[in-house]
Amino acid sequence: MDLLFFLIPQAQETEEVKQSIFDLIMKGGPMGVAIVGILILLSVVATYIFIERMMTIRKAGKTDNSFFNNIKSAVAAGNIEGAKAMCQSNDTPMSRMILKGLMRIGKPLRDIDAAIENVGNLELYKLEKNLSTLASISGAAPMIGFFGTVTGMIMAFYTMATEQNVSPDALAGGIYQALITTAVGLAIGIFSFVGYNYLVALVDKVVFKMEQTSVEFMDLLQEPTN
Repeated sequence: MDLLFFLIPQAQETEEVKQSIFDLIMKGGPMGVAIVGILILLSVVATYIFIERMMTIRKAGKTDNSFFNNIKSAVAAGNIEGAKAMCQSNDTPMSRMILKGLMRIGKPLRDIDAAIENVGNLELYKLEKNLSTLASISGAAPMIGFFGTVTGMIMAFYTMATEQNVSPDALAGGIYQALITTAVGLAIGIFSFVGYNYLVALVDKVVFKMEQTSVEFMDLLQEPTN
């Protein structure tokens, strides 16, 4: 009974907060509601891109420390097909680069290096997929919010100019629109900006691993055979 006594007021407060936020959005008028709707849509897109890319990039950066050593042992033993099988069973950019190099064994080292570099460029393109969209949202969301600010202030000044007895309630719609759209736009812009830079840092780590793998593989091919 005592637990219900404490929980019911908290539930009522939460519901009141939700209603107050909804009321503030609705007081912004049709233009304010439309702008907030666009911003919410952008927030959903930004959140999806961030989560999907973070999971994909982290997966791409996970490598087994013994993977390259096993490849090295197989190549040294002349078991090229076994090395290819290990690469095919490992779903990472590094393994696909090595696989391409193994498929080019027997050709000049310059051709092998070029083939590995081409695969690396393709893998980098896959890792950076949709990052430009997230960067665009980080810049567009605050601008859309500021657009709501300008239109809201225009509404407020228009009301002041056209009505004889101007009350605070008459100005509230335009001011609410100006403040809410700015706050929402900035919040989405900050999240998208931070998320974009975080993902770029993750991509840079994967690229470093890819370059390191490429150099080690080319060194392996140039080692003298016994």
